[in-house]
Amino acid sequence: MKHFFLMLLMVSSAILSAQPKSNSDIKTGSISGRVIDAGLNEPLPYVNVIIKDSNEKIITGGITNSDGTFNISKIPAGLVKVEITFIGFKTIEKEITIGKNSYKINVGDILLEEDAENLDEVTVVAETSTIQQKIDRRVINVGKDLTTSGPTASDIMNNIPTVNVDPQTGAIALRGNQNVQVMVDGKLSNIPAAQLLRQIPSNSIKQIELITNPSAKYNPDGMSGIINIILHKNVNIGFNGNVNFGLGYQLEPKFNSSIDMNYRNNKLNFYGSYGNNFSDNQAFIELTQVETGLFQDIDLLDSQNSNLFKLGVDYYINDKNTFSVFTNQNFFDGGAFGQTGLFFENDPSLNQNQIIDNTNENMSQQYNVNYKLDFDKEGHNIELEADFNIFDNDVVTYNRFSGMGARPNFDEFTDTERDRTTLNLDYVNPLSDKSKLEAGLQARLFSTDLDYNSNARVQNELGEYIPTSTSFDYERNIYSAYVSYSKQLEKWSYQLGLRAETVNVTTLALDTDLTNNSVTELPFENDYTQVYPSAFVTYNPSEKNSYQFSFSRRVDRPGVGQVNPIPEFNTPLISQFGNQELEPQFTNSLEANYTRNLEKGSITAGVFYRLIEDEINQGVFVDRSALGSGRVILRIDNFDNTSAYGVEVSSNYRPTKWWSLNASFDMYGRTQRGFAESLDPTIVNPTEDDIILTNTEVDNLIINFRVFNNFKVTKKLSLSAFAMYRGRDTGLNFEMDPMYFVNLGLRYSFLEENRATFSLNFNNVFDTQEVNILSERPFRQEAHFIPEFKTIFASLAYRFGGGKYRAKSRKRRDNDEKSGGGFL
Repeated sequence: MKHFFLMLLMVSSAILSAQPKSNSDIKTGSISGRVIDAGLNEPLPYVNVIIKDSNEKIITGGITNSDGTFNISKIPAGLVKVEITFIGFKTIEKEITIGKNSYKINVGDILLEEDAENLDEVTVVAETSTIQQKIDRRVINVGKDLTTSGPTASDIMNNIPTVNVDPQTGAIALRGNQNVQVMVDGKLSNIPAAQLLRQIPSNSIKQIELITNPSAKYNPDGMSGIINIILHKNVNIGFNGNVNFGLGYQLEPKFNSSIDMNYRNNKLNFYGSYGNNFSDNQAFIELTQVETGLFQDIDLLDSQNSNLFKLGVDYYINDKNTFSVFTNQNFFDGGAFGQTGLFFENDPSLNQNQIIDNTNENMSQQYNVNYKLDFDKEGHNIELEADFNIFDNDVVTYNRFSGMGARPNFDEFTDTERDRTTLNLDYVNPLSDKSKLEAGLQARLFSTDLDYNSNARVQNELGEYIPTSTSFDYERNIYSAYVSYSKQLEKWSYQLGLRAETVNVTTLALDTDLTNNSVTELPFENDYTQVYPSAFVTYNPSEKNSYQFSFSRRVDRPGVGQVNPIPEFNTPLISQFGNQELEPQFTNSLEANYTRNLEKGSITAGVFYRLIEDEINQGVFVDRSALGSGRVILRIDNFDNTSAYGVEVSSNYRPTKWWSLNASFDMYGRTQRGFAESLDPTIVNPTEDDIILTNTEVDNLIINFRVFNNFKVTKKLSLSAFAMYRGRDTGLNFEMDPMYFVNLGLRYSFLEENRATFSLNFNNVFDTQEVNILSERPFRQEAHFIPEFKTIFASLAYRFGGGKYRAKSRKRRDNDEKSGGGFL
């Protein structure tokens, strides 16, 4: 309706301008200003601004920009009426005279008040997802079409340009790289990202921000940047909420459900939510060492059961002071049961079997307190926030071996305790209508304690397995300050920022021999100070064209798993350990984007280049304790400087009223350096002298193409089709074959005001999705992964509540809303 009304305005304006003028020398003027939501005290975009003559005939008009500003030009001299209209708000009219000495008139800020009688309580969600390119991020506005893709956030991520989700592990990558921070409403969580994404209902998501070159205001962690998931907020007066159920199945069942509720009255806003995810996931893995005829198969059943609670309250003390507090509580109970067979083609008598029985229990707690003070000047504020996270994890793994030459049975017990405290002080001062200053201080205090016990880990000189105990303490404290200045010119805008950090890292590993109680200490310290500049420039020569240029410096700090000397996993052929002395990796990134607004959509094209210092990558070692067995050890290490680059094109387009599509193409190139040890498999009794160390360099080029189609059959029924092609992926020690698949979906809305929605989707319809890997180092190996790709999901969502108008909300850190009972 808004677009129709604008078209009517333009047609009317064209007709009027085509009428003959009595005086060709009539002067024209302009009217500018900004529209503000009086309740939220925030700019209102896309508000209709209509210019009429004294006889109520429309002369011209337009809509406000994303920052609430407008500028209507070519208005004939004389008395005119300015009409400001927006759905759900009271209409405002002003009479203005354009004439001598008053041809350029700025009406200043116009405050729109909500119309409580006419505003419906329904949260409007667009039918079709759209993509916006902003100065420092790409914003995907999640429409109803994307929620058909599956019941959780993890299910819809592959539909987002430049984002990939590993179907086996759930690990998320941006621009082909997993060094990315995942945030929810601008907040990091101690919950592992893969686990977190499977708990967020897809229809709770309002926007997904891809911040590939974050400004100095953000933490500089992560080579690829930040994926920020913004959830719908309930800010209606009264009681409101949503309930969701989802069920999936191929070989094993997968169930998730959630409910979020919000009650707002006077100065208090109470909100709470509960979500769960119960799933069993079956996977088959086949691994073959081609030259030796060694074959390994793994039958794995992974179980995940999680429950997430959130409770919070906002207290609006007055128009200038807001105090909020909330807590998240997550309980996870899972594990994996795997059976592994090791088969020797040349000598079946050497065949071995392993049974892995793993249990994993963890609890994550988050406590957040926030206070915001607004000053008299619009947008001038200071905000103090404290966030405290606790994570406890207990993992028990039983390893049972059988067969000639097999390792003795052993058990592993790992206890992890992790704390993170974050203190933020942020200050924002709009120096003028066109410029803004932002500054802040932050302290991030992070500590992890891991205790590992195993009754069989190393062999002594007699060949006996000696039980050992290892503890690992990791502490990292980061103190930072940032400043950012932005200015808006007529067609240009820019933002300059600088962040300075001082970092202190202390680790201590204690390796205890339980036989004689001897302790080996392995301490490590790393202190460093770094600055992270950022710069953004935007050029808008017209309404249809926009150019963005940006630079930022970022860091990949070694994660706890990468520095932890405790083994991450053990199989008959592979063990993985961390590297306690791993150094951080720094990235300097340049990026340029172009956006073209079309009549029925938009298209964005971009390129980026990264220079990576002290690259973090994986090394492959021959297991010296079992030479000739084919066993290898994986360990992370630092390597020389390297580079990466990419080209991206994405578009959202609506060919017809009933068909819309989002399509994207991306190509990523990266030079990777590393090393691998190898051993000639034909040597009968190899020694360490037979091990060959090879320095490797690989140029990897990955191509991805995806297209998401949404077909609106009726007002209540829509269908979707998603197709994706992922090109060949070449790493230091492997090469993954191309992958392609098609997913189909259905969504149907029913009941009064379409309060209920039923969705059904079918993944990998043609059964083409496979994971095939070839490795050349240290042995020629072929791997074939067969997870549950061909899955059917069904979900049901229902919203309830009777609020009639929105309450005042406040902004959280990084400009994300904080009040209102979002799911997390």
